[in-house]
Amino acid sequence: MATVQDLIPQRYPFQLLDRLIDVTPGVQAQAEKLVTINEWFFQSETLTGRTMLRPLLLEILAQTGVAALLSMPDNQGKNVFFGGIQQATFQASVQPGDRLQTMVTLTKLKHRIGMGHGVIRCEGQVVVTADLIFVIQP
Repeated sequence: MATVQDLIPQRYPFQLLDRLIDVTPGVQAQAEKLVTINEWFFQSETLTGRTMLRPLLLEILAQTGVAALLSMPDNQGKNVFFGGIQQATFQASVQPGDRLQTMVTLTKLKHRIGMGHGVIRCEGQVVVTADLIFVIQP
């Protein structure tokens, strides 16, 4: 199976996925992230809490969806951009020590535009759900 580095262009510190669990090209991807206290986004002196920022949770979903898109033979070597969020629901906070399981299922793929439904779970509890839009570079 391909690694995160094989499929998505992000590198440290912007690569937020630790490993891919399962990828079905053009259909879905599952990944994992272990949130540690050493993450760059917890290092701010002005940070009052130790809760992962919500935009980073959406980026984790986006990177998972990109893995499903770039694993398709027709999209190899291309770039995928995060086109937007149709809706997102945050149901719990993410703290250092949490192990996140992410899954993005592609719901629509037409020409260069894709849509997907993503879910992040922590210990079986849903943390985030979101409907995402992706744009594939021509």
